[in-house]
Amino acid sequence: MPMPRNSRPSRGKGSRSTKIQSMENTRSDAVKAMESQEGNKEENSQAKKSPSSPQGVAKKRPAFGDLTNAHQNHPKQSKKVAVKDTAKKVLRNAVAHDVCKNSKKYGPKSLPEEEASVSSEPIVKEEAILVEEEEPSVEGSSAEEEPGPSKQMPTNETRKVEDDPYANNEYAKEIFTYMRKREEFFPISNYMVKQHDISKEMRAILVDWMVEVQENFELTHETLYLAVKLVDHYLMQVVCLRDKLQLIGSTAILIAAKFEERCPPCIDDFLYICDDAYQREEILRMEINILHTLKFDINIPIAYRFLRRFAKCAHVDMEVLTLSRFICELTLQEYDFVQERASKLAASSFFLALKMKNLGNWTPPLECYSGYQSTDLFSLVKRLNFLLTYQPQDKLKAVRTKYSHKIFFEVAKTPTLDMLELEEILKNSV
Repeated sequence: MPMPRNSRPSRGKGSRSTKIQSMENTRSDAVKAMESQEGNKEENSQAKKSPSSPQGVAKKRPAFGDLTNAHQNHPKQSKKVAVKDTAKKVLRNAVAHDVCKNSKKYGPKSLPEEEASVSSEPIVKEEAILVEEEEPSVEGSSAEEEPGPSKQMPTNETRKVEDDPYANNEYAKEIFTYMRKREEFFPISNYMVKQHDISKEMRAILVDWMVEVQENFELTHETLYLAVKLVDHYLMQVVCLRDKLQLIGSTAILIAAKFEERCPPCIDDFLYICDDAYQREEILRMEINILHTLKFDINIPIAYRFLRRFAKCAHVDMEVLTLSRFICELTLQEYDFVQERASKLAASSFFLALKMKNLGNWTPPLECYSGYQSTDLFSLVKRLNFLLTYQPQDKLKAVRTKYSHKIFFEVAKTPTLDMLELEEILKNSV
C-alpha cells in the first residue's frame, strides 16, 4: 500500500542505537589516535633534533679515547659508516703518559641499513667556486694602501676582473686590508711554557680530533680554522687541566660554528661526540668562560680566507687551491706554527703549492695583494716543505686521510719536493 505523501519512514530503535554506537566508536578511535600521536611526540622529544646529529646508536667509547685514525686495516665500508664512526673517537686519559702509543684500535660499528646506504662524501660547500666577493679590486690602488713592489695589476688581469659579472669586488680590497691590520691584535705567544698538565702532543691529538668533527658534521673549513684559533688564544691566557682539554676543543667548535655556520650543531651533538664525558652545564659554562676570556672578540683572521683570496688573484684551478689548503691544514696540528701570521702562512702554503705544481714564480699581482715578496716567504716555505715531507704518517692521520679523497683531488698523494731541489728552485725565484 503506498505511503502518504507527507509521511516519513519510521526508524526503529535498533538502527538509531547502532548509528549512535558507531559515532561513539569513531570518536573513541580518534581520541586514541591523538593520544598515540601525543605519546610518540613526547617520546621523540627526548631524542636529538639537530639534522646533523649522528644517527645509529653505536657503542660509545670513554673520554680521551684513541683519536689517531688507526683503522686502515679494516675492510672497506660505506662512506656514511666511516664518517660517523670517526666522530665518536675521543681523547684518551693516558695521552699524557705516552701519546705516541696506540694501545687499542676500534673497528667501525654497524648502522641501520637505510642509513648506511646514504652516501656521505666529504662536503665541499665552498669548493665549487672561489669566492667571488673576494675578487681583487684594482680601482683606486695606491702605494700607501697596498704594500709590495707592484701596486697595480697588469692590463690583462684588470680586464679579467672587470669582465666578471659575478665579482662583487667593491669591498674586497678594504676587507683584506682590515684583516691584515687585525692580525696585529691577535699574536700568540709560547703559552706551553706555563701549561704544566698538557703538552704539544696533546694539542696535536685534540686538533686531529677537531678535524674529524668538522668532517662528521660537514662544517666549513672556516669553522675549523677559527675553532683552533680560539683554543690557542684561550690556552694562552688560562692554565688548562688535561681532563678539560677536550671540553675546550668541543666548545671552541660550537662557538666557531655559531659564528660561521648557517645551521650550527646543537649542544647534544657535542655531548654525543664526547661520549657524555661532560654535562650540558659544563659546555655552557665553558662557552661563557671562553667568550669572556677573549672579550667576545672572536673575529680572528684565519689563513683559509687569505688562501682563497690569493687563489682568486692568481686565477688558479681548484686542485692548486686544494693542495695549498692541505699544506696549510697540516700546520693546524703543529704547535711550532701557531705564532705565524695567518696571511704569511697562507701565502707560504700557496707559494709551495705553486712550486709543487711547477706553475711559475710569485707574480707581481700576488706580491701586490698578499703584501709579501717571494723572499719574505722562503724561510717559512722550507719549514712547510719539511713538514710535508718528513711528518710521521703512522699517527694523527685525519688531515692526510681527508685530502686523500677523490673529492679533494687526492692532493695528499702529490709528490713532495726534495729539500735540496727546493733550495735550488728558491734561488732561481729571486
